[in-house]
Amino acid sequence: MDVPEYVRVNRGRFFADLKEWLAIPSISGDPAHHGDVRRSAEWLAEYLRGMGFPTVEVWETAGLPAVFAEWPAADPDAPAVVVYGHHDVQPVEPLDEWETDPFTPLEKGDRLIGRGTSDDKGQVFFHTLGIQAGLAVSGATAPPVTIKLLVEGEEESGSVHFPELLRTHRDRLACDAVVISDTTMWSADVPSMCTGMRGLTEAEVALYGPDSDLHSGSFGGAVPNPLHAMATLLAALHDADGRVTIPGFYDDVVPLTDEERELFARLPFDEAEWLRTAGNSSAPYGEKGFTTLERVWARPTAEINGMWGGHTGPGGKTIVPREAHAKLSFRLVAGQDPQKVQEAFQAWVQDHTPAGVRAEVTIPAGGVRACFSPIQSAGVKAARRAMEKAFGKQVLFTREGGSGPEADLADILQAPLVFVAVGLNGDRIHAPNEKVEMPLLLKGAEAAAYMWDEFATALRPA
Repeated sequence: MDVPEYVRVNRGRFFADLKEWLAIPSISGDPAHHGDVRRSAEWLAEYLRGMGFPTVEVWETAGLPAVFAEWPAADPDAPAVVVYGHHDVQPVEPLDEWETDPFTPLEKGDRLIGRGTSDDKGQVFFHTLGIQAGLAVSGATAPPVTIKLLVEGEEESGSVHFPELLRTHRDRLACDAVVISDTTMWSADVPSMCTGMRGLTEAEVALYGPDSDLHSGSFGGAVPNPLHAMATLLAALHDADGRVTIPGFYDDVVPLTDEERELFARLPFDEAEWLRTAGNSSAPYGEKGFTTLERVWARPTAEINGMWGGHTGPGGKTIVPREAHAKLSFRLVAGQDPQKVQEAFQAWVQDHTPAGVRAEVTIPAGGVRACFSPIQSAGVKAARRAMEKAFGKQVLFTREGGSGPEADLADILQAPLVFVAVGLNGDRIHAPNEKVEMPLLLKGAEAAAYMWDEFATALRPA
């Protein structure tokens, strides 16, 4: 029996078990479901024990629990790999838009509909079938590398306690690579691997002028207008080429390589169709010298999310307003540090605030760092070979605009990231009728089965 046959024969059992896990409403953002998040962790831990993992533990945090499992390789000198995913899910409202109860998974053709099918229980679970397939086909009792599963319970709530969990268990999680299965491919027909995710930091700006709103006939044109100052300030945030004008903003950006740009260009990207999905936007926009995909995946941004002040009610009110406000967000890319960007933005605002106006910049604590996985790394090359064997065609590369805890995994564990996932952008993650393509989960299991042998060779020190 080979790997595809094993996966095919065990398809029914795999999906029956997955549905049982999906039925647990592990919504981490809702305190009413925190007991369900714990029940989800305990279900997974029991399942992993049943499939043969010698070590399975539920790891407590100051919030919700994670699951850790380890299956040592027979060779004590074999590489070790951590597989990261999460077992918590998003809220399900609005309920009236669902085709089924969100926690009663429904098969519809090749699709499995239900919360968590793609993000992320389904993609965590294909690894269990892949491990079983690899062991069954090889006849071995242990995998060729030491496999460590780490399945978090708070990813959908910001992974607030995750960095501390990693630091606490850093020795237990020591590894040669971290596999991330919480992203997407380009399409079912164009398999791909993600090589990076953008980070995020936010800011709110308040500009204050006179102590009270003023009559514009008596004072207009003679004192600073905070709303005018805000409009001027925000307009100066980009130059004519769409580049952010904050000094030093691009200094640490890891540039795209020629090979990455060439591989991005191979993707069958229809810009007109993409613009339709972007709220029927009528034209692309962004930093000059980069394609739309490069801008979304690999270039940093400064976005104005909201702006308000003065009179916004019905009718006229001829005033010089006392204050103006704006909210901004910055999507960051590999190499950029959120705190450094925050400090540069605060200095830029002060430098661009006119006399007679006082500026206050409020920045939420923290920020999410970008993560990056070079396509020439040994782990990425090995996983790509495994995926190409499973899919029978060339695997291309993408990046993603979203954010997650991947940078913490890379930094705290001091290990390179490898993204292996089979979700699709059309899986409606975080939305009603979340789904996963069942054949893709099975292909993910095949790729996972091949991946361990590839890692055993590629990650072993020369």
